[in-house]
Amino acid sequence: MGAEPGRGASVAFNHIGLCVTDLDRTRRFYEDVLRFHYWWELDVPDEGCSRLLQLPEPVGSKAVYLVNGNFVLELIYYADAGIHPAPRRVMNDLGLTHLSVAVEDMEATLAKVTPRGGEILEDTDMGGRAIMIRDPDGQLIELTTLGFPAMRPPWPDQATPA
Repeated sequence: MGAEPGRGASVAFNHIGLCVTDLDRTRRFYEDVLRFHYWWELDVPDEGCSRLLQLPEPVGSKAVYLVNGNFVLELIYYADAGIHPAPRRVMNDLGLTHLSVAVEDMEATLAKVTPRGGEILEDTDMGGRAIMIRDPDGQLIELTTLGFPAMRPPWPDQATPA
């Protein structure tokens, strides 16, 4: 039996992947600044990985998975395939623009950004309610206070009609 018209088949969010230049540095940033927790890591075999990722062998991929609640962040390093430098991302670049993380103590969180290799975009400060930062590789991250989610409309009903 197929899905109802206008409704897709069941799907589940897996993770967001970020290509990084230094796994240890980036892992420390996300753990120390944004309170992610180490879950597991994988030395990805070249066979299969090369095909899936459309990268020529050797790839030399290693992935480290971090979690924060139900959010999974995959940090990926390519020892053999190398890393292509990217232009400094801005919010109107196509594709993934930023991660958004609500924090309990904005001041304490910001104090950790620069020592862990990140950057605070001071001119984006919205009076302590939100501010943009960059991780060590330049990924934009929107920091908001824990009160931000309360400003959103109610969560959509997840129940499927019978």
